[in-house]
Amino acid sequence: GGSDGALMRFPPESTDPANAGLSIIQDLLLKVKKRHPEISFADLWAYAGALSVEFMGGPRVPFSFGRSDAPAGTHRGPIENGRLPDAAQGAAHLREVFHRMGMSDRDIVALSGAHTLGRCHQTRSGFDGKWTHDTLAFNNGYFVNLLHEEWVPRKWDGPLQYQDKRSGELMMLPSDIALLSDPVFRPIVELYAMDEGAFFADFADAFGRLIAQGTPATPPAKAGGCPFAALAAKGMPPPPSHAKASAELREHA
Repeated sequence: GGSDGALMRFPPESTDPANAGLSIIQDLLLKVKKRHPEISFADLWAYAGALSVEFMGGPRVPFSFGRSDAPAGTHRGPIENGRLPDAAQGAAHLREVFHRMGMSDRDIVALSGAHTLGRCHQTRSGFDGKWTHDTLAFNNGYFVNLLHEEWVPRKWDGPLQYQDKRSGELMMLPSDIALLSDPVFRPIVELYAMDEGAFFADFADAFGRLIAQGTPATPPAKAGGCPFAALAAKGMPPPPSHAKASAELREHA
């Protein structure tokens, strides 16, 4: 597994229901790829994910270039769809998916914190709604909401999901609620809700290792340097202004 090869360009990964909607971001990044064909799709997608976390106020994610793109028509062999996290499942499923990638229980909770961004679209995942009120701010708001709001099943014609009883504007998935009911996961949720710094440190470490799965063993960029130094070394332009990029993100979120 991992991002090396950029196999989401081809079936079965491109048609995996768990990847629905990712083609929107892939199309946006085509502009960068056309200007800088020397950068692989695999590196571009992974780096965009790492930079977006920092851009929206989160921690700097360790990153190294070196991923390659598999030839057109390549597929991953006999492994079928269905190995990605299923939001309708519980703690046992989360462990099955992430433990086989070398991730710990603490990593699972930290990575779940990415739900502080964005929202679910019923036309893509079947679920609908947002976890936090500010969907473009990377912070520990997901854990604060998960821990301190009262969550009740939503009455609607879609799959089981939960909404906050107080406003009805926020939602949680079964895999989110599982973090509260599991005796190992819950104390980590409580820690991150109280200590954003601990969440940031653990997320940066876990996400950095996740996007490095299956890639060449190259040292990550040193913390503290310019976050765009690696792109600058490859001749890529500086990032757009926050206002312009935020408008583009909101248009496609």
